[in-house]
Amino acid sequence: MSITGRSIIAGWDGDGSGESVRAVDPASGAELDPEFEFVTEAAVDAAAAGASAAFDVFRETAPAERAGFLERIAAELDDRREAIVARACLESGLPRARIEGEHGRTTGQIRLFAREVRLGSHQGVRIDEAQPDRAPLPGPDVRQRHIGVGPVAVFGPSNFPLAFSATGGDVASALAAGCPVIVKAHNAHPGTAELAGSAVAAAVEACGLPGGVYSLLFGAGRVVGQALAAHPAIKAIAFTHRADGHRRGPARADPGVRRDVEH
Repeated sequence: MSITGRSIIAGWDGDGSGESVRAVDPASGAELDPEFEFVTEAAVDAAAAGASAAFDVFRETAPAERAGFLERIAAELDDRREAIVARACLESGLPRARIEGEHGRTTGQIRLFAREVRLGSHQGVRIDEAQPDRAPLPGPDVRQRHIGVGPVAVFGPSNFPLAFSATGGDVASALAAGCPVIVKAHNAHPGTAELAGSAVAAAVEACGLPGGVYSLLFGAGRVVGQALAAHPAIKAIAFTHRADGHRRGPARADPGVRRDVEH
C-alpha cells in the first residue's frame, strides 16, 4: 500500500503549505520517503468545518450502525496490518513483536468500544416519569442520557505510533461517543499515521458517513496544534503527555460526552 504524504481532510486530500517533513529511521538516521506536506491554517479550518457539519448526523447514528463502523475500522486496520507494522518498525526502531502487539491492542480496543456501544450502557439513560399528583407540586417527566460533545481533536504522541495515535484509544472513544475526530499526526511516525488513518477514512466511506467524521493533519505542532486548540468548533482535546505513556485526556471534556436532559 502506497503512502502519499498528504493529509486527510474531511474525506479529501489536503493541499500543503510548502513546508514538509520526512520520517527518520532511528536505526540508521536515514530519511524516509515520502515527504509529508504540512497543512495550512485554512486546511485546519476546513477540517473543523467538516467535523462540525458531520456532528449532528454522526451523533444520531443508531448503536448498531456506530458499532458496525468501529468494527469496519478494525477490519480495515487488519487488512493493512503488514504495511502498518513494517512502516511502524521502520519509523520507530521498535522490534516487530512490540509493534505487532500494539497493532493487536489497537484493533482490540476498537472492537471493545464497538461492543460497549451495542450494549448502550455508556449513554447512562435515566427516565423519571411524570408524577402529576405529587404534592406539594407535580413532578415533571425528566429524561437524561449522555451524548457526544462535538468534534474532538487528538494529538498523536511520539511513543505509541498505533495505540494512541491516528486510530488509538482516544480516537476510538470519541468515535464511540458520536464525536467526529481530527487527529494531529506526530511527525516522528507520519507514514504509520497515514496508513492507519486511511483505514478510518475507508470505513467512513464504506459506511456512508459524512467525510467530516475523520480528518488526519500533518503539520508543525505549534501551528496546527494551536489552531485546533483555539478553534471554536473543537469541543474536547485528547492527548498523551507523560513520559511513561499513561494517557491523560481529553482536556476539555470527559470522555467526549455530555448530559442531555429533556423535561
